[in-house]
Amino acid sequence: MRRLATVLGTLATAATMALALPGAASAATGTLFIAPNQTIENPSGCYNAQIFPLILRNETNEYALVYNGSNCTGQVITVVPPGGSTTQEFGQSVYIA
Repeated sequence: MRRLATVLGTLATAATMALALPGAASAATGTLFIAPNQTIENPSGCYNAQIFPLILRNETNEYALVYNGSNCTGQVITVVPPGGSTTQEFGQSVYIA
């Protein structure tokens, strides 16, 4: 009886994890433009600005988060929706899923 309870518990845990874990990550579809010369097709992850102010045009299907620290650290200072653009004096990096 104890063995059956252990097996059922293990199966229940596996089923719960399979349902709870997100699917595989995928890149945004479209192009992210970070001035002066960064053009990223189907971006995913963090991108550091090369100049200041950070000038961003988001032509993807995902929201872009602008951080005030490099490597997507610090605070999110603005969120740029799909099709949007921004100029951020203190923006140093951009994250997009």
